[in-house]
Amino acid sequence: MPDHLIEVCAAIVFAIALIHTFSTSFFEHLAHTQPRHADAWHLLGEVEVVFGLWAMVLIVLMFAIGGKASVVAYMDSRNFTEPMFVFVIMVIAGTRPVLQLAAASVRLAAGLLPMARGTAVYFLVLSLVPLLGSFITEPAAMTVAALMLRDSLFRRGASTNLKYATLGVLFVNISIGGTLTPFAAPPVIMVSAKWNWDLAFMLGTFGWKAAIAVLVNATVVTLVFRRELLRIAAGEAVGAVRVPPGVMLVHILFLCAVVVFGHHPEIFIGILLFFIGYATAYQRHQDRLILREALLVAFFLAGLVVLSGLQQWWLQPLLLGLDAQSVFYGATALTAIADNAALTYLGSMVEGLSDEFKVALVAGAVTGGGLTIIANAPNLVGAAMLKGDFHEGAIHPLALLLAALPPTFVAVLAFRGL
Repeated sequence: MPDHLIEVCAAIVFAIALIHTFSTSFFEHLAHTQPRHADAWHLLGEVEVVFGLWAMVLIVLMFAIGGKASVVAYMDSRNFTEPMFVFVIMVIAGTRPVLQLAAASVRLAAGLLPMARGTAVYFLVLSLVPLLGSFITEPAAMTVAALMLRDSLFRRGASTNLKYATLGVLFVNISIGGTLTPFAAPPVIMVSAKWNWDLAFMLGTFGWKAAIAVLVNATVVTLVFRRELLRIAAGEAVGAVRVPPGVMLVHILFLCAVVVFGHHPEIFIGILLFFIGYATAYQRHQDRLILREALLVAFFLAGLVVLSGLQQWWLQPLLLGLDAQSVFYGATALTAIADNAALTYLGSMVEGLSDEFKVALVAGAVTGGGLTIIANAPNLVGAAMLKGDFHEGAIHPLALLLAALPPTFVAVLAFRGL
């Protein structure tokens, strides 16, 4: 009885957390209209705080129901590797040397395209960078893309329609663009080892379809807003002071080391500490490390790990009650309210699934990864980088959903029609 009571409480707290997540713009509005309690409203309006806050509420309830032993046993059973990895990768990928190297590479490629330089840069940030996420991981790709878009577009007078359209395409393309390899997208990482999905399988089953959808999405949004893009000057993604190539190389080596040891926090946390020491020694080549932003994103993801771990009792039967044909659409819809990695993890725990079911489950999970901020872990990274440039410092969930529907539909056509 206590275990079931805890599960019911966890489901209720999870539902409240979801409502809170979709209401952050309301709290930010209160912060501007009721300055007397602005700090409290700002705290409740921080989307990165939501799941951590309600995870704490759940822990208190678990302690009241089952005592200290229940809390400790549950927390010891959780795996917090992903939140720690996202924190580390954000800090390193968000540095001036990495961003300057990425910007220089994108500008070089933009010079080869038959369009205005600023428009070409925009197209490549929404297409090339998400596909590179299959190699440098999705959180790293999201960090680079979001910071480049922030400095070259969002802070240069972009309209609200352009901002939301860009965000919708970015979230969807990052989610599907990480499926070229078995080690970059969180929902793929959850199943690739257990289901023996190697690089050849990912490229042949998901990768080429995802690449087509990414290119179509980036092309369409570029064409729709081409006139506004031409009016916005494409500036540098980072400061004008150039970073020496040697410093860029060292940063890339640190980034690669974190990716290689991405499943071993005891190693990549040590790498981060060495990196902070290096960045401090060469501070003249650095901007402020985004430690606060990265910590907030990690806090959100850790809260999601705590809350989602007790949703299996209702979520798994709902998911696995679908057949191989309908699970794709079911996973796409469920991803909007539950992290897509959690869905695929639940699927990996079930034995005897058909190959068709497995592919449809993962395809649906990544397809719906752009519909909401919580649908895919890297979305929190992008939201943390870009929300300050939206009205009242908040991303409206309905506007994001509407903006993400067209690129999501393209992804559906790619994965189900090709």
